[in-house]
Amino acid sequence: MGTEHSKDERRRSMVFLRKGPKLPAWEDALLSGKEPKSLLKRGLHYVSLSLIMKGMTSAPDFLWGLPEVQKLNLSRNQLVVIPPSVGKLDRLVVLNLGGNCLKCLPKEIGLLRNLKVLFVNMNCLTEVPAELSLCRKLEVLSLSHNCISQLPLSFTDLASLRKLNLSNNRFLQIPLCIFALRNLDFLHLGSNRLESIAESVQYLVNLQIFIIENNNIRSLPRSLCFITTLELLNVDYNAIQTLPDDLYLLRRLPRIAWNPMDKGLHIAHNPLSRPLPEVVEGGLDVLFNYLREKKEHN
Repeated sequence: MGTEHSKDERRRSMVFLRKGPKLPAWEDALLSGKEPKSLLKRGLHYVSLSLIMKGMTSAPDFLWGLPEVQKLNLSRNQLVVIPPSVGKLDRLVVLNLGGNCLKCLPKEIGLLRNLKVLFVNMNCLTEVPAELSLCRKLEVLSLSHNCISQLPLSFTDLASLRKLNLSNNRFLQIPLCIFALRNLDFLHLGSNRLESIAESVQYLVNLQIFIIENNNIRSLPRSLCFITTLELLNVDYNAIQTLPDDLYLLRRLPRIAWNPMDKGLHIAHNPLSRPLPEVVEGGLDVLFNYLREKKEHN
């Protein structure tokens, strides 16, 4: 009797599911005949879930019932909102929301206290919630290709942040909070609307890669020359006419670089005043010797 009763219950459940509201095509394809947990991939170190390019306009509700997930990839969909329920996934270490249509992030993003990597590039963000600064373990953050013009001052609390990509946004100046991020080794601010670099840039004492190409910068501050850890400095496509005499202190720059991926000094497509264009053509050693001699004679 018990067995027959169980069979009847399963039949009624199946009938109910067939008569229920039709699932979106992407969710139906994911869950038809499956348990949500079956989508998880369990590696040696992380439990991950990838839902790339599924045509989703909203995140499936079953996600918020998977608290064990540590790596979640929702990139390249058509998501317009991330609900507050994302805060339930408090074991997340990596979250990829890139390539969607998000205009904002929920303040509950701050509940993800184990988060180390966050991609929200290629969306429609105009601001970033101050609560993100509660993710104190965050090491990598990409907010590139959005419409952001400022960052909350609370970002100074992101002391573990090492890599920050803010390229292709609407910044008129480098946010002051960035200069407090002493562990940054990568900073990309290319394709914004910057006109200057504050002297406070010298506080980024561990910076190795600094990209500020395609802005409206007219000069480089002397304090930039004191970041002797720099291995790549890209100021291509700006309005720079002169260079600071102390630039020769950046001894880890190996060459005048032309390939975007190469380490070195990228300084092409700037209206450098004479004789700098000819000096630069001679290579980095020639440029550094010229600047050193110029300083000695001043």
